[in-house]
Amino acid sequence: MKRENRAPLLTVPNVLTGFRLVAAPVLLWQAFQGYRAGFLLLLALCFLSDWLDGLVARLTGQESEFGATLDSWADVTLYLTVSLACGWLWPETVAAQWPYVLMVVASCLVPAIVGLCKFGRFTSYHTWAVKFAVAATAVSLYILLLGGPAWPFRLAAVACLVAAVEEVALTWLLPEPKSNLRSIGEILKNRRGGVK
Repeated sequence: MKRENRAPLLTVPNVLTGFRLVAAPVLLWQAFQGYRAGFLLLLALCFLSDWLDGLVARLTGQESEFGATLDSWADVTLYLTVSLACGWLWPETVAAQWPYVLMVVASCLVPAIVGLCKFGRFTSYHTWAVKFAVAATAVSLYILLLGGPAWPFRLAAVACLVAAVEEVALTWLLPEPKSNLRSIGEILKNRRGGVK
């Protein structure tokens, strides 16, 4: 009997990613209870886990298709959770920035839905544009929620939209799903070179 050589599911990167999924209902509970400080602290840990999971996976050689897909699920869950929770905790701020909040949410949902329609699953490209947009959104969200100016969040929302357009274009161009692509340029370069 042949044994399949599959990567283990319980790895440090996957635990870091899973943390965001487990934290989502806690974030909602904190928001519902009005615990702003606790919410911001747990959210910071979620953003940290999002940054660390990919880094740890690369450094330890534990990158996997499962981990990339889990990360995409965790990202969508976190973005939807944060949008709802911030609406409860900072209703005036969210109402004043609703077009930009909508842009951030759409930038997460639309590529996921397009990937589901074409491939029957979430895509997990993790492009440089997405990494930049997530970092910009995390930093600018704290600036906004702590009483700072709105323009950094607005710029981050535009960056999210640009990243989402690239992800949708990748889904349109690719014949099958691939994980961890740097940019659409990588695919276009391979197409010119005759590589599929």
